[in-house]
Amino acid sequence: MTELKTVGLFLVTALAEIVGCYLPYLWLREGKSIWLLVPAALSLAVFAWLLTLHPTASGRVYAAYGGVYIFMAILWLWAVDGIRPTVWDLVGTAVALLGMAIIMFAPRSS
Repeated sequence: MTELKTVGLFLVTALAEIVGCYLPYLWLREGKSIWLLVPAALSLAVFAWLLTLHPTASGRVYAAYGGVYIFMAILWLWAVDGIRPTVWDLVGTAVALLGMAIIMFAPRSS
């Protein structure tokens, strides 16, 4: 169950980061309202806070989180950008998630 909670927390964390970065993108590249920076800043603050909720060393959390971020970014590519991931996108995502699982769930002596 701990593994499921960890992955779930990573998924929510990645969503917060992507939203926090996507809203300024809309302002800068799509000419949307500058007011999008307010929820973007809040989303990035939530992202940073969520990273602190993991009960392991920060470096390990940051390294493993990258794998889940890749997964969420590819999902975003499909769901929001409307671009279907290629086989190589999916293979790379699988490798990244495997790396995350090794980093977070490998047995440790300490």
